[in-house]
Amino acid sequence: MSNPLYDTLFGRHSGQETPFLHLTNGQTITHGAFLRLAAQFANLLTSKGLAPGDRIAVQIAKSPEALALYAASVQAGLIFLPLNTGYTPAEVTYFVQDSGARLFVCDPEREAQLGPVAANAGAMLETLSGSGGGTLTVQAAQLPQTFETCPRTGDDLAAFLYTSGTTGRSKGAMLTQTNLLSNAQALCDLWQFTDRDVLLHALPIFHTHGLFVATNITLIAGGSMIFLPGFDLDAMIAGLPRATAMMGVPTFYTRLLDDARFDADLTKNMRLFVSGSAPMLSETHVAFHRRTGHRILERYGMTETNMNTSNPYAGERRAGTVGFPLPGVELKITDPATGATLPDGQIGVIEVRGPNVFKGYWQMPEKTAEELREDGFFITGDLAKIDGDGYVHIVGRAKDLIISGGYNIYPKEIELVLDDQPGVKESAVIGVPHPDFGETVVAIVVPENGSQPTAEALLDATNHAMARFKQPRKLIFADELPRNTMGKVQKKLLRDQYGHLFSGTDKAR
Repeated sequence: MSNPLYDTLFGRHSGQETPFLHLTNGQTITHGAFLRLAAQFANLLTSKGLAPGDRIAVQIAKSPEALALYAASVQAGLIFLPLNTGYTPAEVTYFVQDSGARLFVCDPEREAQLGPVAANAGAMLETLSGSGGGTLTVQAAQLPQTFETCPRTGDDLAAFLYTSGTTGRSKGAMLTQTNLLSNAQALCDLWQFTDRDVLLHALPIFHTHGLFVATNITLIAGGSMIFLPGFDLDAMIAGLPRATAMMGVPTFYTRLLDDARFDADLTKNMRLFVSGSAPMLSETHVAFHRRTGHRILERYGMTETNMNTSNPYAGERRAGTVGFPLPGVELKITDPATGATLPDGQIGVIEVRGPNVFKGYWQMPEKTAEELREDGFFITGDLAKIDGDGYVHIVGRAKDLIISGGYNIYPKEIELVLDDQPGVKESAVIGVPHPDFGETVVAIVVPENGSQPTAEALLDATNHAMARFKQPRKLIFADELPRNTMGKVQKKLLRDQYGHLFSGTDKAR
């Protein structure tokens, strides 16, 4: 019996001393050396009594050893749960307890803080630092560099990823071997990755983008990665001439564009730039193409499904869209009230079905039934439309939809107008409680450096562009918008901050 995920991602490279990870200290780790370390970790995990199906939760810095721990979990048949390194002990407590993790791995410097978390959850505690130190590596160094891979099937669980919990307590999305493998293979084929590719990897590996997209694709293709601990502008500039591809969030690209060293000559060896995890402004697309001659490829995915759509590798990469459904993925736009499929051009909720769609939410059968239909379609909660050419346009999250005086208002429509105004860097539009209309529109605007657009000018622009009921009733200037680790604007924080603006107002306008 095989282990499809391990065999396809890792086992195929057994004994190969070809480059896999290029590190900032000039060292290169081969596929063979990486797999020997992973086998030592797998031996250690099983020696501690972990059995197939057990959960291992990790809150550790990005490192080759952290990546090897992922490989070891797959080889030993464990369910891997990576946690955002920014989570507080209180947040980590929920994830470790809810998942029923048998083992929790943290940074040695946080052992005093997080030791009680593991103890209270009945989990064993080990440590692993960003430099590769810790109790795990000390113990593993004494163990064999080979491990008999645990048999698994495509339907077996390989990972848990917890949702952000912006509308309630976080849900553990259960991802199978087939979920991860089918998605990585489809993307590898679509984006034409080969063993000649060198991926510039600056993403975190506690998130699907950096781990299950960037890393898994590179492993399937047999290529290598310039493996940066995180985004560092100088390191990115140094790595680009040696790379052929890069995956990042929009912030990566705007920071590169802010540096005069970033130009066409620096990127002449590159064949592909991919952006995701948050929407990219159209002006960033334009500026990037003007500066480098490359067009960024934008795609769309989520925790429960990995990637769902992509702009074409060969063909028009249309700014402001996320392209077409991936091969094997069905996508439709439905009425949020009835579930009926809507015609092209109408805004509704994205539903997707395919081998990438998760198995359900851990220990939440009711929530699973609410969002995963019996026919296999997953209700994403993302609002979108499909244009006449088949491109998917995301217009926002269903929870961000503003209903004012009975009218549906899509924040993205207003943000596009504001972002297009002189002196505006970016904007976020939210709905806040209103005593007369139920909700009303508030816009938060970040000016360009050195610019001072006026509220009057911006509101006048919306007045000319859209119906009165869509126009912001209040416009606020801010130095920046709150974002999560992957660059997504945290609109819930904005709603919490500005939700009081119209409280107590009698029929405010």
